[in-house]
Amino acid sequence: MIRKLKILFLCTGNSCRSQMAEGWARHLTSDQIDAWSAGIETHGMNPLAVRAMAEAGVDISGHFSKTVDELSDLSFDYVITVCDHAHESCPLFSGKAVVVHAGFDDPPRLAVDAKTDDEAMTHYRRVRDEIRDFVKQILRTLNNSIHKLGYQVFMEEPIKSPQRLPVRNIENQRRSDFFPARRCDNQAV
Repeated sequence: MIRKLKILFLCTGNSCRSQMAEGWARHLTSDQIDAWSAGIETHGMNPLAVRAMAEAGVDISGHFSKTVDELSDLSFDYVITVCDHAHESCPLFSGKAVVVHAGFDDPPRLAVDAKTDDEAMTHYRRVRDEIRDFVKQILRTLNNSIHKLGYQVFMEEPIKSPQRLPVRNIENQRRSDFFPARRCDNQAV
């Protein structure tokens, strides 16, 4: 039996980037990854994030903003922080959760001077697409190493052009393949 990898996408308010990441992970990898999202605090769902995802065929309109405390009964394999504030404020998690930082630009901050929603959507679409590419890359990266933890991950389509993700060899350095990692309890990984 193949176990699903449990991943939490964490950001400050669980309104935009972490919701997009959860949406993409559920859309692209639901048979392989059990995806969740949360925030250090809640800011409510960002309607432009919901709109951007809907344009790409991913419905996150049923998602809701939640804090990491609301998921305290779950044990995660990876916690992926998608903003700097969440990475710096990462709470402690039970179990062996490895924290990985994958910072993405903040669409609401980028769109603060936009005169219309359509103008603002340019930023949301770009970040949405970067997060999609990142989620696809998670599978490729973890496929090389996660089997050692009892998981099996498969890629159906190859990544044509990974944009970022410096690779570190997990077997030799005990680090995440895609970003520097640390355990939430601050123990070396």
